[in-house]
Amino acid sequence: MRIVCVSDTHGYHRRTAVPDGDILVHAGDVTSHGTLEDVEFFNEWLGTLPHAHKVVICGNHDFCFQESPSDARARITNATYLEDSGCEIAGLKFYGSPWTPLFFDWAFMLSEVELAAKWALIPSGLDVLITHGPPHGVLDWTNRGEHAGSLTLLPRVSEVKPRLHVFGHIHEAAGRADIDGTIFLNASTQMGKGSGVEIVMSAE
Repeated sequence: MRIVCVSDTHGYHRRTAVPDGDILVHAGDVTSHGTLEDVEFFNEWLGTLPHAHKVVICGNHDFCFQESPSDARARITNATYLEDSGCEIAGLKFYGSPWTPLFFDWAFMLSEVELAAKWALIPSGLDVLITHGPPHGVLDWTNRGEHAGSLTLLPRVSEVKPRLHVFGHIHEAAGRADIDGTIFLNASTQMGKGSGVEIVMSAE
């Protein structure tokens, strides 16, 4: 299966180069201003893509999914939306969570104590873990010279050992790292300036 990963399109979806593949994963910040209209525009774009399956989570810009969850989720008709939940596609197990560490007053942000409780929900046996933010110390280096990832996420990822961990959030840290059998992928496309990343994976 060809899994194509993107994140942080922030409404600039149509500027993003998206390779063909079987499954599209979007790791959050799908909107520019967090409005329901933004979600409708995003969903229309999803409908133009050829991927047979699409999986989406939210990020800290996607306020309407936190403030009006039913209305926002109802507008995603061209993808499977995950929020502390999972799905299985073609024998591959996915789990998605939107939360990131506190930083000003954005959506889906919690203290590390609260984050640890969310990460505890991540099941074992995953093929693909999708979080909006990175784990601390892995593709999370900001242009301010700081690590911005969650301190409590990496220990949980090390426990559950997904084959692929997709995230974004820290635009400038986009890239890939292979650590202890897990592919860590910061798939940020930096608001349409980048392109999706393809990972080939088969069900085991």
